[in-house]
Amino acid sequence: MRKWTAADIPAQHGRVAVVTGTGGLGYETALALARAGADTIIAGRNALKGAEAAARISAELPSARVRFELLDLASLGSVAAFAARLAGRKEKLDLLINNAGVMVPPRREETRDGFELQFGTNYLGHFALTNHLLPLLRKAGGARVVSLSSVAARSGAINLDDLNAQKNYRPMPAYSQSKLACLMFGLELQRRSIAGGWGVTSVIAHPGVARTDLLLNAPGRWSGMGLARTLLWFLFQPAAQGALPTLLAATSADAEPGGYYGPDALGETRGYPAPARVPPAALDEAVARGLWEASDKLIQSLGF
Repeated sequence: MRKWTAADIPAQHGRVAVVTGTGGLGYETALALARAGADTIIAGRNALKGAEAAARISAELPSARVRFELLDLASLGSVAAFAARLAGRKEKLDLLINNAGVMVPPRREETRDGFELQFGTNYLGHFALTNHLLPLLRKAGGARVVSLSSVAARSGAINLDDLNAQKNYRPMPAYSQSKLACLMFGLELQRRSIAGGWGVTSVIAHPGVARTDLLLNAPGRWSGMGLARTLLWFLFQPAAQGALPTLLAATSADAEPGGYYGPDALGETRGYPAPARVPPAALDEAVARGLWEASDKLIQSLGF
């Protein structure tokens, strides 16, 4: 595959896109989609940052159709409310980019509904969001859902007996599990779309190692990983480059249904979009079904 860039994004006029996350990869993804003509909704939990992101895009692209909507993925109530608002305003949804996330809080924290923060935000919140938005996605005809995984998924393992890390919380393994779950969800969503005739394409992407504030916002600027992000900045590719696999997955005719895309160089840590290596654990369809069913039960138990 040749070097694909944002200049290769086909026109997105008339298409509606939702991107979760207001900064870093989410911002760059929303900016590129808005530049291509999509009606772009930036969804995040911080109203100030979200409004600033939308305003920055509007300042750069005066004709852009972009706005911010409040969405806290750590609250299933907020997820349901966002989906209901969108259904009341839009007849369809063409692109859903499940991008937002949290990374390695040093102590175990919980979402509003009592789930371990990384599992609950990175994976379960997006699982619930996608399921709530399926009616709008199915109405679009040719809609795509892009789920964001990570190189950390390679070391992940799905513990169906302790998804919320109540027995043994360790920051990085919990993060890796959440990102492996995102990858497995993307693969299972494609299988279920085919089986159910939903007409929704699921593609998965990861950004490699990108220069965002994710490491600074969770473990903190003075943590080991935060210092690495600050002092070894030259090892991290710009967020705009890290967003390219997501944008290819969302817009390119070359993106395969159920495909996985990441950077093409240095062990998939940097470079241009290309097919990524799927970790063997992600290919276990029985575990993927078990994860989907367990997620469904967790959400339904809370009435969402």
